Amino acid sequence: MIGDIHQRVTRSTVASLAFFSHSAYVATFEPEDVSHALSDPNWDLVEPPPNCHPIGTKWVFKNKQGENGMVVRNKARLKEGIDYEETFVPVARLETIRILLAFAASKGFKLQQMDVMSAFLNRFIDEEVYVRQPPGFKSARFLDRVYKLRKSLYGLKQAPRALYARLTSFLLKFGFVMGSVDKTLFLLSRGGDTLIVQIYVDDIIFGGSSHALVSSYAEQMSREFEMSLMGELQFFFGLQTKQGPEGTFVHQAKYTKDILKKFDMGDSKPMTTPMSTNTAIDADEDGEAVDQKEFRGMIGSLLYLTATRPDIQFAVCLCARYKASPRISHRQAVKRIFRHLKFTPKLGLWYSSGSSLSLRGFSDADHAGCRSDRKSTFGTCQL
Repeated sequence: MIGDIHQRVTRSTVASLAFFSHSAYVATFEPEDVSHALSDPNWDLVEPPPNCHPIGTKWVFKNKQGENGMVVRNKARLKEGIDYEETFVPVARLETIRILLAFAASKGFKLQQMDVMSAFLNRFIDEEVYVRQPPGFKSARFLDRVYKLRKSLYGLKQAPRALYARLTSFLLKFGFVMGSVDKTLFLLSRGGDTLIVQIYVDDIIFGGSSHALVSSYAEQMSREFEMSLMGELQFFFGLQTKQGPEGTFVHQAKYTKDILKKFDMGDSKPMTTPMSTNTAIDADEDGEAVDQKEFRGMIGSLLYLTATRPDIQFAVCLCARYKASPRISHRQAVKRIFRHLKFTPKLGLWYSSGSSLSLRGFSDADHAGCRSDRKSTFGTCQL
């Protein structure tokens, strides 16, 4: 680290080991002390106006990890209370991202990634917002004063909406057309070329059939916003991607490893299947109850994993039926799924470059297969 070791790192450069002595690295711990993380020019210490209800704040320190689990950025967030009218902002859908990956693989262009640097600290807001002096940043002379925000604060409820509005306005002026179903997807057709942009808060993925069109877009975005170009898409929305000439592979190996560790299943015995064909799960009302919060957490974690793991979809959804009153038998069934993940941590989806993008669907059902209500269970698959 270059400079005073007691000062926070504002920017970091990771270089090769040969030049480690000339580089600054992010910290691998999440600090509890705010004294080294308190400097922000976007505040004004003022007398509280009449009928002002300043919002309270607290500091939250988190580490951002890359796809290999290493810490790549230290984040300090100032969380606040309530002082807003409208905060709704569209969020990218997993289905849209998967379709985009399949489309890009089929058309033979690689997706790139960028993010808006200090996005929430640089977006203007329409409302007047006042906050109490945050812990560790109080003025000894003006304890009764409050801060008036000149710009949107990271963590402010209005911040994502303000950023989305500005990004949308810029893209529409650039000539993009907003998606009719997913409002975070934008399409630009120019001549015979196509450019697609997907927004997820301050992260953006984009790609197109023309290198000149993609470069022009990246240049225009960098002029309008303070952008960080991250190169080829590798880690987005919790999905790890590897793009190649033969297609694109998408998986959640890092996420799988994280949830195995979270629920103490990292050392469990691997299983080749997520559920035994001889297992019949029902309400088991006479069984011993288990911790509902833990069971729901396990189900929720597994449901997010089904984004790239359709092989566990049926087993997870079957166990999810009993979240209201989980029993030991249900938890054992869920643990069986985790043990299967231990056996197949890197399984994922493969999008071939030879795909025709034609839609095919299949469906099947058993007959009165549910032991609880004798209803049939239907299953569908779309390719």
